[in-house]
Amino acid sequence: MRNKFLGTGEPGYHPLRKIKIVLSGLRFAVFYDFSVAYKMVLSAIVLVLALIFQQWVDFELILLATGLVLMAELFNSAIEAVCDFLETRENEKIRAIKDIAAAAVGISIAVWLTVIVCDLARLAVSLLERSPG
Repeated sequence: MRNKFLGTGEPGYHPLRKIKIVLSGLRFAVFYDFSVAYKMVLSAIVLVLALIFQQWVDFELILLATGLVLMAELFNSAIEAVCDFLETRENEKIRAIKDIAAAAVGISIAVWLTVIVCDLARLAVSLLERSPG
């Protein structure tokens, strides 16, 4: 793929190639980073429940929160990989960079968990209200 800033790489923009690269990166993250995989699985389960009970706002909130936490996880993984590539020895500056990236992930996880737990509770109440008896 061509780097528009450096002018290097293959010329031309191909949307299908971009999609293939996105899916390749996501597949790599899911298979090799457990923190990404379990969030996707848990969110998928809650998303299906929200769809079944036609809770559209819940569905959108879960989708948004999941997207944000996955983005934070992916950025954190990329930052850690670049830091490890650039500096193989122990380095206080690298540690600070990794800690800041991890803090961003921690904040996004707190928001994601809040959304997931609140929506699960709301879905449970909805399920109990619909059950006969």
